[in-house]
Amino acid sequence: MKTQKKVLIALDYNTNASTIADIAYSFAKAMDAEITLIHVVENEVYYTSFITSPITGIGDFDSATFYQFMNNENLISAANYYLEKIKKHLKDTKINTIIETGNFAEVILKSAKDLNVDLIIMGSHSQKWLEQVLIGSTTKEVLNQTKIPLLIIPTKRKK
Repeated sequence: MKTQKKVLIALDYNTNASTIADIAYSFAKAMDAEITLIHVVENEVYYTSFITSPITGIGDFDSATFYQFMNNENLISAANYYLEKIKKHLKDTKINTIIETGNFAEVILKSAKDLNVDLIIMGSHSQKWLEQVLIGSTTKEVLNQTKIPLLIIPTKRKK
């Protein structure tokens, strides 16, 4: 008997995350897959930067509550709040969530391997060259290191 497919959807706080979540969810549901959302907490500076302002694309996302978590320096709780809002947005309580700390790409790769997923889905934000030099490209790093199929959803930053 064949086991159920598993899909890992990596999300950050980019303003296009809701679009990525919607597209990734559609793919996973079409595969009749078990879905896990992952958010990686890497560096506190990332969350306070104007370059990566927290998501506002989810309809009932309460950024004031989100920033309350930031003020309390409780990034794990903020990430949990965020992923729960994504689950609510997708209207699927069966979605699993993972919040880990560490290097974005390394944690995504390790989690995908540990969960034995069949597909990793993540977005590729159209960053300016300076942002790529300073921040790097998580998607590129995952792509270069994974043996698991990877679906990359290209997005452009909202203006």
